[in-house]
Amino acid sequence: MQAIPISHPGKQPVAAPLPSLSGYPAAVLCWLLSAGVYIAAKWVAPEMPSWGLCFWRLALACAILLPIVHRHHGAMMALLKSRPLEIVAVGAIGLTLCQGMIYRGLADTDATTAGIIMALSPVMTMVLARFVLDEPLGPWQALGALAALAGMLVIVAHGDLTALVQLKFNLGELWIVGSAFCWALYTVLVRRSKFGIELLPLVVLLLGAGALVALPFHLWELFNDERSALNVHGWLALAYLAGPGGALMYYLYNRSVDTLGASRASMLLYLQTLFVAILAYLLLGESLHDYDLLGAAFIIAGIVLGTVLKAKPSAARAA
Repeated sequence: MQAIPISHPGKQPVAAPLPSLSGYPAAVLCWLLSAGVYIAAKWVAPEMPSWGLCFWRLALACAILLPIVHRHHGAMMALLKSRPLEIVAVGAIGLTLCQGMIYRGLADTDATTAGIIMALSPVMTMVLARFVLDEPLGPWQALGALAALAGMLVIVAHGDLTALVQLKFNLGELWIVGSAFCWALYTVLVRRSKFGIELLPLVVLLLGAGALVALPFHLWELFNDERSALNVHGWLALAYLAGPGGALMYYLYNRSVDTLGASRASMLLYLQTLFVAILAYLLLGESLHDYDLLGAAFIIAGIVLGTVLKAKPSAARAA
């Protein structure tokens, strides 16, 4: 393996080391823990409302991680004072809405199906980046986006062409599609905003903002949802969602990004879909449906077209 040369004005090129292999175990464990979130949320869905899960996961994960980033508290406060509305908006989209929609959707669909649909988010990110960040979107990428869209429609229509024509979709799966879109939009907005602080302190700020936005929804549930009282199952699910599936997962993702780079670390997100299917089979007794397999085939084709066959930069961009 060769080093990648980096040029600096007025200096000889220096060699930047390639990513260390030590980042891969952190990334794999990160997405395994993330897959466990789907299992825990599906398991407790009949007994605990979605926005309560969302609020407590975000608030507790923020509280756990806050002491770990103590060296960055000054920079975090400065950013919060200078750009509070951006922090709240990005946190609301990427954490409150994204997670709340997942938990709401899991009340009406399988964890396995939800994991497959969430694999759409990188393709959605690619398309949104074309319009928001003016990143190139070549014909292969456009074809990949269409293939992934077809896969999503197959899943939400349960492979029934009649349901597709009559727009009769499973509500739970539509919530998951909305969550995938929110995650893609969040990813693009974080890249566009360039907040200027390290990833983990930024995540802690966004977790706090997300919890703040989720609080009114949770308070509404306390007065209107009979499932709002926590029981043993709810406490166990929250312990996982906030600890291993929350704070530890975000910490490991930060480590994997630092070691592997954002692109490699993000590409490993597809492991989450595999882990969700395996855990759902072992722990929830779920199995893949025919429409899941067909939809997954279209989504995988879209991912290959969209990420492997990259768009060539224009001459102006290259210059």
